[in-house]
This record gives sequence, structure tokens and C-alpha cells, in this order.
Amino acid sequence: MNKKFKNIVYATLISLTMCLQAGCSDMLDQAPQGGLTEDDLTGGTFESEVFNMYALLRGYHLTTGNTAMAIHFFRSEDAEKGSTASDGSAFAKMYDDFEYSASNGVLSSYWTANYGLIHKANDLLDKMKQAESLTNGDRINQGEALFFRAFCYFNLVRAFGEVPLIDFKIYESADANISKSTVSAIYQLIDSDLAEAEKYLPRTWNTQYIGRLTWGAARSLHAKTYMMRNDWANMKIAAEDVINSGIYNLNTPFETIFREKGENCSESVLELQCTATASIPGDNSIGSQFAQVQGCRGAGDWNLGWGWHTPTQILADAFENGDPRKDETLLYFVKTGEDPTSIPANKPYGERPVANADVIAKYFNKKAYTDPALRAQFTKGGYWFNVRIIRFADVVLMGAEAACEQGDLATAKRYLEMVRSRARGTNKAVLPEVTTNDPIKLRDAIRHERRIELAMEFDRFYDLVRWGIAREVLHAAGKTGYQEKHALLPLPQTEVDKSNGVLVQNPNY
Repeated sequence: MNKKFKNIVYATLISLTMCLQAGCSDMLDQAPQGGLTEDDLTGGTFESEVFNMYALLRGYHLTTGNTAMAIHFFRSEDAEKGSTASDGSAFAKMYDDFEYSASNGVLSSYWTANYGLIHKANDLLDKMKQAESLTNGDRINQGEALFFRAFCYFNLVRAFGEVPLIDFKIYESADANISKSTVSAIYQLIDSDLAEAEKYLPRTWNTQYIGRLTWGAARSLHAKTYMMRNDWANMKIAAEDVINSGIYNLNTPFETIFREKGENCSESVLELQCTATASIPGDNSIGSQFAQVQGCRGAGDWNLGWGWHTPTQILADAFENGDPRKDETLLYFVKTGEDPTSIPANKPYGERPVANADVIAKYFNKKAYTDPALRAQFTKGGYWFNVRIIRFADVVLMGAEAACEQGDLATAKRYLEMVRSRARGTNKAVLPEVTTNDPIKLRDAIRHERRIELAMEFDRFYDLVRWGIAREVLHAAGKTGYQEKHALLPLPQTEVDKSNGVLVQNPNY
């Protein structure tokens, strides 16, 4: 995030932190505060409320901590909890082994984090309805609020299925005690919110506000929501709108994307902005623990984090021979007492991390690997590390998949080659162009490419579910606890209990 935008956001965070510490109900009752001046604003009257929402989007339980990782990452065959066997064993039992429990605390944290942001968006949208008139800047703020609400409902509908649809301001806690809405009704709200956000959000921001939501972020998220529904026609239209916009490209080398120098690069569509300062080297108010949660679990210089969310050997074996992305996805390490030269030095810094002997993983996630110079300057926790939520490669592959499913094989192959060409770089001996005219083989190639290009990112489990192959793939990977009912999580039992019968638990739980 540009320093000025980060500082503007930081100016709102003292009150936000107080709200979060006070609890969800108190947070809904407090008016947003902030130290912004007119010179800081882009013309909207509601900037401070919106900047609070950016901070909530970056929240530990929503996107950047092990809560979000458990729900989005651990449940696929390519990732697992990692760390040591005893550390977070309940996470492994629940999300690696599919021994779902409605009383699991992570469910409540994820639910509360998403609804907390939804309520903030509803508060602002309600305030806008009461306004006599809205400026163009206000409309941008409206688009941001609508995006945040759609983003969170997409999280909830994928994770739980039917959930309460609250699209209004909550004045008393009883107002939120409503029954579940259908999945189609939730997607109807998502579609409406994103269509409106696409109208109001700018195509680009000037460098002062890099990292703020754009039309491209809204349109790409819309494509993802169509993808989850296997709505190939609308998915293709939305993806191609972004592809043909000329705003994004795949010119950034793959080995640069996840390094600090690759932040907000040419394929960044939605990226959570994090920072650290000399006075606040490690603080969630301006950064996140995303890198720390996944950092090398070692001692001394190698005490970089908790060692969670680790790649499996199954993922390592899935890369094609010579695919350069393998060494940019897997962070190689040795354990205490082993010969460091037994592993390749990790590019670009030449490091050979040493993990504790009881770490159960073979690799760490290199897509959360931090610059040693910045570790020395700030803290080993990597709080400054930006989180890539939607990349242009994801959008291109959505276009490829939708085109393939609609029988437009030429377009599908062209989009697929865009991604593979960037991955191979100048090495023409690897990742040959896919030329098949067999739609089944092309579909498999596109699915493989999504798996590899987006490995250790946010959507693999949900891809398996929407393709209808989750049970087959997970059982083959040894995660035999998975059954069809596990596509949806149980609702948090705490929410069911306090509803006094209004909120009905998901089937089979």
C-alpha cells in the first residue's frame, strides 16, 4: 500500500481496535472515528468508515490468520495444518481430517468476522440512504461498502451454504436473529451488490491510493462467484471484461509476484495492503500475521513464525518436470541436526532455513516468504507482507475454464497459454503449449493449471467441491474422512443456541 494511503488508514485504527476489543455488539453501536483532514479525502464524505472496513478485511479471522487458512486452505489435498503434531491438533482434526464439530471455535471466529464487516457495510449504506444527496466520491465509498458486503457473503455461502441474509442496519441484537436464507437468495444479493460496485468503483487509482478497491476487483470477484455456481456464460463474460480491459497483464515474472518487490504489480487485482514501521515493527493495526503464521518454525534466526499451512508431498509431485513455479511455491528447509546443503538454496536470497526437529511438514509455503533485509529492519514476523487475494492469472484461468465448458476451445487454449507462457519464461524446454482439441483433456489441463498456478492460495478446496470431485481426490490423497456433507461446514453452535430456535443447524450436524 502506498505510504500515504497506509497512514490514512492507520489514522482510523485506534477507534477500530477499541471496537474489536469491546466485542461485536459494542462495535455495531459505536460511531466510526478518525483523524482525517479534508486534504486526505478523495471527495467522499464517508472515507473514515470505509477505511475501517479495509482494516476489517485484513482481519486475522477473516483473511490473514489461521482461522481463514483452516477454512480456505487446509481442507484441500495440497495443504495441511503443518507446524508440530501437538500444536493446534484440533485444527488438524477438524480441517485436515474432516472431523467436523459445530462447537469448533474457528467457526465462530470466521462467522463473527464476516458478519462484523457486513454490519459495518450495512451501517454505511443505511447512512447513505438517509443522505439528501451523494457526490461522486460518496458513490465510490458506496461501491466499496457493497464490495465488502458481497465479499463476506461469498465467504459465508461457500463455507456454510444457507445463512441469515442481513442487508439492513442492526439497531438491537434481536434484529439480527433471523432465519437462514436460501443459497440462491444470497447469490442474488451478491450479484446486485457487485453490479452496483462495478458501476461506482474507478478503473484505477492514482499512486496515492494504490491498493484501494477498483472496478476490476469487483468484476473479478463477480467472475469468481459465477465460477462457484458453474455459471459458465456469466463467468466468461465477467472474466473477459477484465481480461480485455487492458488494466492488468502477466508481464511480472512468476518469481517476483510473491516477493515484496512484486507487491501491487501488473497482475494485482485485489491485494491486502500491509506495512511495518520502525516504531511499530510488528502490529496487526497496520500489518498482518499472514507471513508469521506460515513462517519457518525454527529457533534463533530461523524463528520466523509458526510453520502453519504447509504444502504436501502430493502437491510437490503434481508439478510438471522443470516447472519453475515449483521452486517459487515450496520453501525448502532442513530440520535441526540435518545437513543444510542437502536442500537447494531458496531463491532469491540463497537461504537454507532450519526448522525445529518436531516440525511435521517437508516444505513451508514460499508464497509467504519474507525478505531477510526487511526482517533485519523490522521484525522476523513479516507483518509488512501484502496478501494477494485475486491475481490476474486467476481471472485468465477463469476465462479459459468458462470458454472450454462452452465449447470455445480456441479461446480456452489461448488463455491457458498466456499463463503457461509466463510460467515457462525463456525456457522453451518446459511447460509445452497445450494443443489438444479434446474438450475433456483440455478441461483437465485447465484444472491442472489452476491447481499449480494458484497453489497454496485461497480456492483449491472450493474448486474440488464445485467440480464434484472432492471426495474422489481427497480420498486418493489419504483424507478419507471427507464425505459429501463436508462440502459445507456446520453453523457455529454458539450462534444456533443463542438464536432460540430461529437458526437451524445444517443437515447431518
